[in-house]
Amino acid sequence: MTISPSVAVIIPCYKVRDHILGVIEGIGPEISKIYVVDDCCPDHSGDYVRDNCSDSRVVVLRHDVNQGVGGAVMTGYQTGIADGMEILVKVDGDGQMDPSLIPRFIAPVAAGEADYTKGNRFFDLEEIQAMPKIRLFGNAVLSFMTKLSSGYWDLFDPTNGFTAIHRDAAKHLPFNKISKRYFFETDMLFRLNTLRAVAVDIPMDAKYGDEVSNLKISKIVGEFFTKHVRNFTKRIFYNYYLRDMSVASLELPAGLAMLLFGTLFGASHWLSSIETGAATPAGTIMLSAIPIIVGIQFILAFLAYDISSVPRRVLHSKIR
Repeated sequence: MTISPSVAVIIPCYKVRDHILGVIEGIGPEISKIYVVDDCCPDHSGDYVRDNCSDSRVVVLRHDVNQGVGGAVMTGYQTGIADGMEILVKVDGDGQMDPSLIPRFIAPVAAGEADYTKGNRFFDLEEIQAMPKIRLFGNAVLSFMTKLSSGYWDLFDPTNGFTAIHRDAAKHLPFNKISKRYFFETDMLFRLNTLRAVAVDIPMDAKYGDEVSNLKISKIVGEFFTKHVRNFTKRIFYNYYLRDMSVASLELPAGLAMLLFGTLFGASHWLSSIETGAATPAGTIMLSAIPIIVGIQFILAFLAYDISSVPRRVLHSKIR
């Protein structure tokens, strides 16, 4: 398959001076532009690239104030769209991502099979043994939360930053609303789902060397949970009540209401039974149990419908 020549790579730069030149050198000739976004890097990565890189494709962009990886990528997206690039690839500058894999990420987008592709380091069970255990556990938890909040039930490894996106999908993103820091990749999936864009996982292996991570798990757990709840609520409202109505629009509130009623009704009578020492009548127990059972069934039916509703029709084909 012939890959479109109008492809740009975006490399956010923040404390990656020791790795950035190697990343640029590994980018193949199928790429037309390389946007190096110096995100107010204290090591002056942008100046370092300008002074030491002779690749004519490289364009150095600078932020006067640090905006985080999301802010750097949004700057790259907007610049690429203005330059007429058709596909925009994001690669980290710390050397963890193999630039030789870029054609894999481009291919489904160029072929009209996906609007957005992202890496997944969990395809090869042998390779993931090299991944730090804390990352394995964290990714598993975050992946499940992201499935709920984004609606992409068939994707995994949500924090993977190796991505490619078609211009027609990127230009419809709300650039000023997307989270600009560590929640960026996850928030991107939520925003893409609201566009009904097709997202696809690309198998890849991760590389771990002497790079230093700026991510502190203890500082982002609460933030991630809050934002996942927010995105889940927004997605459900957008997809099931604002844009469309279906049987699932009735199943979720009915299921939650019945589950809540059964739980509260049963709990109140259970506490009353403890206080009085009197046995709870069988009818009262059934009046509590049946709404719980039916409510759970309604919620499971809603989840089944939601899982089957993952976007399948490519957005940029629909636009054209």
